[in-house]
Amino acid sequence: MKTLNKTLALIALASSSAAFAASDFDTLDVDGNGAISQSEASVDSDLIAQFAELDTDGNGELSKAEFANY
Repeated sequence: MKTLNKTLALIALASSSAAFAASDFDTLDVDGNGAISQSEASVDSDLIAQFAELDTDGNGELSKAEFANY
């Protein structure tokens, strides 16, 4: 039972972290430089899957304007 509780707690934490991480540009821009790097985007599997498509200028980062298309 203890293992089940730990497993459920871990699943809940992972789910809430993923939902929170994907909430907005400023949350994802951890270093506050005004862009989301691939490393910063990696916390959101949907975002990282679309990263290359969203990075329209090809500089390896997402600006606020590029992120707005997400």
